Amino acid sequence: MPTLYGIRNCDTVRKARRWLNSHGVDHAWHDFRIDGLPEATLERWLAMVGDDVLVNRRGRTWRELPEATRDGLDDAALQALLLEEPTLIKRPVLEDGDDIVVGFDPDAYSERFAGRGDTA
Repeated sequence: MPTLYGIRNCDTVRKARRWLNSHGVDHAWHDFRIDGLPEATLERWLAMVGDDVLVNRRGRTWRELPEATRDGLDDAALQALLLEEPTLIKRPVLEDGDDIVVGFDPDAYSERFAGRGDTA
């Protein structure tokens, strides 16, 4: 069963959750703020898609970081920062088997879930 990760008050996450529910796709929900983010999960995501895809460098949380912090991040420091501030992760993250999808695109979800649930 796929798991959707994000925060409940994010508009894009709400759209993805609404899409999954309206198309009958069973999924688990994981809220970063309530449930946290396991380090092993973050490590797996970074290995799969890299920080260029996973980190939301255009969001408010990133822009509010001191410039010295943003510019001085090595891999370990970035991972620690993401664990401390998971809202820096682009949302939503959909983990589906051995694959993840970062962000929400209704067409991509339709293609991914064709034949699983009511995707008509």
